[in-house]
Amino acid sequence: MDYSEKGSKTYLFTIVLVAVLGGLLFGYDTAVISGAEKGLQAFFLGAEDFVYTDGWHGFTCASALIGCIIGSAVSGYMASNWGRKKSLIFAGIMFFISALGSMEPEFLFFEHGVANYPLLIAFNVYRVIGGVGVGLASALCPMYIAEVAPSNIRGTLVSWNQFAIIFGQLVVYMVNFFILGDHTNPVIESIGQGVNAVAPGSDPWTISTGWRYMFGSEAVPAGLFALLICFVPETPRYLVMAGQDKKALAVLCKINGKTEGTNILNEIKNTITEKTEKVFTYGVLVIFVGIMLSVFQQAVGINAVLYYAPRIFGDMGMENPMMQTIIMGVVNILFTLVAIFTVEKWGRKPLLITGSTGMAIGAFGVALTFGHAGLEVVTMLSIMVYSASFMMSWGPICWVLISEIFPNTIRGAATAIAVAFQWIFNWIVSASFVPMFNMQTSGDPNFGHWFTYGLYGLICVLAALFVWRLVPETKGKTLEDMSNLWRNRK
Repeated sequence: MDYSEKGSKTYLFTIVLVAVLGGLLFGYDTAVISGAEKGLQAFFLGAEDFVYTDGWHGFTCASALIGCIIGSAVSGYMASNWGRKKSLIFAGIMFFISALGSMEPEFLFFEHGVANYPLLIAFNVYRVIGGVGVGLASALCPMYIAEVAPSNIRGTLVSWNQFAIIFGQLVVYMVNFFILGDHTNPVIESIGQGVNAVAPGSDPWTISTGWRYMFGSEAVPAGLFALLICFVPETPRYLVMAGQDKKALAVLCKINGKTEGTNILNEIKNTITEKTEKVFTYGVLVIFVGIMLSVFQQAVGINAVLYYAPRIFGDMGMENPMMQTIIMGVVNILFTLVAIFTVEKWGRKPLLITGSTGMAIGAFGVALTFGHAGLEVVTMLSIMVYSASFMMSWGPICWVLISEIFPNTIRGAATAIAVAFQWIFNWIVSASFVPMFNMQTSGDPNFGHWFTYGLYGLICVLAALFVWRLVPETKGKTLEDMSNLWRNRK
């Protein structure tokens, strides 16, 4: 077969574009709850066979993350045995089933519109199914992109996956906004001890129908992703591990040109001396760094803002919380672009340290001003600084590093471990946010607000110190360089 010496950037960008649709679904699925959660809460508050408490609501809002833990935990096995491509097709199918099931959890088994405990379980099962898709996509989309991308633009292309995640969140914020239309989210009133009630006069359409349309809207991008991923190639590195060198060479040459493609194939074959190696072959430090990158990305608390943005802005006294959420989504997009266009120039570590510092400033700003009359604008700006700093650093760069730092022969298993920890801590943060945020003391009704964001600010400081001391700079290094990097640091 005759190959061009130049390779095709169009071909590369096309297959990367399809892969980042998985990132868009990741963002869409995890943020759809932000607009739907109050309507969903009001719906289940109408149940007569159990009491839908704050604890239940926190669990229900975060239940998809249980699936994310499962999906990410099995992603290494699936990536190694099914391949990256087939695993992503499976993820797309999980997204699609979850979207329709979350919209109509009564399907086949329950009476429509009657809230009860079994229906709550069914709803959460469908959300867990979607979470499995998110968990798989979160591990495999960056891995897929990293394994097809040339080393000189790998960081930029993997960062586009984070852009797609944030863009997916912005899309669903806007979809939720337009679905809500002239309707309003219900007002939830606390009646003590973690128990709530729907305020009289709340919009019945939002309680019975609005949240269903929000969840169901995901079926469109999910179906598109599952279809399009069928037309992209398997990654060259997996093909070599599967003994399909000719197919690997064809993909590499089409992307990089004949000479460069042949050289990359030889590098891959030299590093993949065994199909699998034990996960600690290169020492404990590489696994520890991967895990802690994931832990800090979630422990800084960003998803508490992304998942509950309308509730937070509503508690701040903003007249149109959904619009404020969209504005935050636009800011997030813009600052994700900062990371994309600077990651290859500035490097990974400087962006992470800068972002951690900005997040700490923003989080402490929220802690000091939340609930104080006249300081609402300062609180909102602090949240924006906090969120924007994350988007230019830990949001995309954590995924870049997780897709880069592990040697070829342990990448599947090591990535699965790291991403599983990411979802575990995502679940911890998301499930604990509402009860922690609503904590009160007799002397300070805003105790939970400043405690929560003060804690997040402190974690941001620790994250900066961790990056400074332990995380290696991977800018400009090939994936094959990782083997020597970690052998030398054992």
